[in-house]
Amino acid sequence: MKLNCVVVEDSTLQRMLIVKLVSNHPNLRLVGNYSNAIEAKNCLTVNDIDLIFLDVEMPVINGFNFLDALKVKPQIVFVTAKADYAIKAFDYNATDYLQKPVSSDRFNAAVKRALDNYTLTHEQPLESGEHIFIKSNLKKLKIYTSKIKWIEAYGDYVKVVTEDASNLVLSTMKSFENDLSKERFIRVHKSFIINIDKVERYNSKFAEIGPTKIPLSRNKKENLAKALAAS
Repeated sequence: MKLNCVVVEDSTLQRMLIVKLVSNHPNLRLVGNYSNAIEAKNCLTVNDIDLIFLDVEMPVINGFNFLDALKVKPQIVFVTAKADYAIKAFDYNATDYLQKPVSSDRFNAAVKRALDNYTLTHEQPLESGEHIFIKSNLKKLKIYTSKIKWIEAYGDYVKVVTEDASNLVLSTMKSFENDLSKERFIRVHKSFIINIDKVERYNSKFAEIGPTKIPLSRNKKENLAKALAAS
């Protein structure tokens, strides 16, 4: 998942620092960066923006007046040198309020909050969520992918383990790997594909989902670490 972002900051140096943080974050997509609110507003009229990193004190139109003029307001993370505006910022339902200079840790914490908010507001009800159909015991079953814990090679079959049951399917691991979201599912072993949302702990040898330890191939450990860091 990536949030479409713009940066609005009149200081060139500060704007480039925030732009660098946005560009380096795996869950953010930089749509544009602007030195004033007028240019930023033009961008918002032609692009779907999820998150704005917004300075308060800017010439002509300050950050609050800019927000007042927007009909549709994305999430806002204020970035300013002063703490004075913090209370007013949260009157505008700001996702976060960052003081300059912004550290990468503090920036990442603000982004995580924005991602969590996005997930809550865009979360689909279970009955209309992402799903696949599998054929097991001569029946076609509808399986919601959010409930899948892992996929396991089982001889000529594949075992699909969900929160509710386990089903054997005459299929291949490669077929499931192609059908499932690459953002949420990762092949960690020749015999296992796991849902990274279900991983509770992991080390250099195993990923733990509940009481089950899923073996990690030597060349797959780094992929899992990166996927979990980005989730």
